[in-house]
Parts: sequence; C-alpha cells; structure tokens
Amino acid sequence: MPKKALELGALQVSRLTAEGRYAVGGVAGLHLWVKDTGMRSWVLRLTVGDVRKDMGMGGYPDVTLAGAREAARRARDLVVQGIDPVQQRRDARALLMADSAKAKTFAECTAAYIEAKGEEWRNAKHRQQWANTLATYADPVIGRLRVRDITLAHILDVLQPIWKTKTETAVRVRGRMETVLDWAAVRGYRDGENPARWKGHLEQMLPKPSKVSKVVHHGAVPVDGLSEFMTALRAMPGTGARALEFAVLTAARSGEVRGATWWEFDIPGKSWTIPGERMKAGKEHRVPLSKQALQLLASLPRIEGTEFVFPGVKGQPLSDMTLSAVMRRMEVDAVPHGFRSTFRDWAAERTNFPRELAEMALAHAIENKVEAAYRRGDLLAKRMQMMQAWADFSDTPLKKGNVTPIGKNRA
Repeated sequence: MPKKALELGALQVSRLTAEGRYAVGGVAGLHLWVKDTGMRSWVLRLTVGDVRKDMGMGGYPDVTLAGAREAARRARDLVVQGIDPVQQRRDARALLMADSAKAKTFAECTAAYIEAKGEEWRNAKHRQQWANTLATYADPVIGRLRVRDITLAHILDVLQPIWKTKTETAVRVRGRMETVLDWAAVRGYRDGENPARWKGHLEQMLPKPSKVSKVVHHGAVPVDGLSEFMTALRAMPGTGARALEFAVLTAARSGEVRGATWWEFDIPGKSWTIPGERMKAGKEHRVPLSKQALQLLASLPRIEGTEFVFPGVKGQPLSDMTLSAVMRRMEVDAVPHGFRSTFRDWAAERTNFPRELAEMALAHAIENKVEAAYRRGDLLAKRMQMMQAWADFSDTPLKKGNVTPIGKNRA
C-alpha cells in the first residue's frame, strides 16, 4: 500500500518555495508544484482506467489549499463514476471556445459581410451607403447585440420610429438587416427564422411602404419644352452644362456621363461603351452616338492629366450635384434624371419606335426572363436611328401654339 502523505496546513504550504513537487495530503495525489521561476500551482495525479494523468487545479495562492482539495475531491468522484475529468475539462473548454467564436455582434457581422461581399457592389458609394444606414439606424439598437439573440422586438425597435417618416430609408434598412442576419445564419452565428424578413412576417406587423409613402417622380422637362430647353442649355458655359447636354442627347444617367472616359468612345464607330461596373444593372451598355453628340465630343478639349471627358476640379469627375446646379441656374423646375422620362415619353407619344427599343436605350433590365434569355444582340443599328431622331427632335423648334414655358419666371 502506498504511503499516505502528511496533511499540510495553509501556513506550511505557504512556506514551500523551493523548486519541486510537494504532496500536501488531504486528497490522494494532490501536489503543489513549485517551478524554477517561483510560480506555484496545484496538480492532481490521477489514474483514469490504465492511464496516469496530471490534472491542473489552478495557481497558488489564487486557489487556496482548501479550494484545491475540494476541486481534487470532485475530480476523484468523477473517476469513480467512470468519467475522465481531464477530458471533460477539455471538452468544456472546446465548447466554450466554439461558443465564443459564434458570439458575434450585429455590428461585427455587418462589417464582415461588407468585407466579404463589398466587391460585388458597383461602386464605393453603394458600399458606404450600406455601412452608413445600418450604423445610423440599426447599430444604436442592435449593434452590440449578439446576432443569435436578435428577435422580432429588436427589429421593430429599429424600424417603427422611421417606417412612416423615412419610409424609403426604412425599407432599405430592413432589407440590409435581413441580408446580414441571413449571412450570419449561414456562418453558423445564429439559428431559426430571420426576424427581419418581410414576407409572411414583418408584413403582418408594419403597413405596406406604398401605403405610407407617396411615390415622388423625378421632375422632367415636358416633351414640347425640350427644344427650348436645349437652346438655352447650349448658351450656358461650363463643363457641367456640356455634360448635361450630352446626358440629354444620349438619355444616359448622370453618373454614367460624369464618369465617362475618353477610352470608352469609338468615334469612328459612333458609339460609347459603358463598362458594366459603371452601369446600374452591372452589364456593359453600348450607346449609339448621334451627329449632335459626336459634334459635342469633338468640341471638348482633352485635358492633360485626366481621362475624364467631363472633368471637374483637379481632373476628378464632376460631383453629382453639378448637373442639378446647371438646371437651377437656368430656373428649370426639373432634375437631370428627368430627361430619361422625357425621352421615354417622346418615344411612346411621338414615334413608332418599339417599346423595347426605348427600354434598351435606357438600359432598363428586361423583366420578362424568357425574352431576356433569347435576346442576344443590343439592336445598335436600330437604336442609332432612334437616337438620331431624338437629337433631331431636340434641335427642332416647336411650332407656335399653346406652349408651357420651362423656366419658372418665364411669362
């Protein structure tokens, strides 16, 4: 029979400072281990099955003699029950680490999602809008919450204060919260249904956006006022005015025009190819250039040090407010984007060009998926005829009659 260790008291244990391993008694196999560094810790020697193991019981004096003996007794009781206390501790530690790794907050998941998926977005502005809207409206409520703990009540706390007053923003926030929580679920950070989903869920709790927010259409110059506007616009000096004129002639979006670079143009081929990364739909778009559009391009100077056709300060693209500022100076109650509506009205009301041709000119996505699958070409030649007719119409003075002036202060 092995010799039973003498049971030491707390004072005796405190005096054990020389390097070595000391049996302290009270529980078989319990030792105080003094390292060469002077650090002291508790170790329990166990035999689990046929395997001898050492189990750490904590450092001394943080763990007292009495505390070490109590922990050692519990460990020995587990051995008697057929449980390996060393493996049990490892399993518990692994579970804790796994749980800690999954304990991600909403703000952390938002940042990780943007980092993972941000390259799919067309521009840095969209990425910034994503981060800003969630930081402004979601983070104050759920930013520090673990995603696995977010419930319907939390989502409503985010949305209800802005659902009726900032409906468009609220709709975007809801969609973005749903996306982040879906991503978190796939990564294993949360389980269960997504509390930010709309169909069959939030639609039962919140009024439809269309019922609380009126659709505000972009102000547009009427078709009959186009020629008068273009005459006034061509008299306006400045790069912004030329960019707006080009936008009208091509029925392009403001951002597409402001970001245009000279290498995108095939002047001999009379076309402008906008890369997919600059298009709303993410697909390359060819624009046929009318004689008037080509003449405008020919009149523009090539600025050294920049590739932009309509450069702003220091050779950078014009700001998104530049074209609007031109229209304000002209005292026209409309916005640059409204000319796309003017073009669409002209094509429908004043021409026999097919509807799909006008939609293609505007680079609108084809809603009919079957039609989209079978459409291979971009009908450039036919669109060239339409864009030339549009440019000619913008140059044609309206016949005298009852015409609504386009300027605010015009009699």
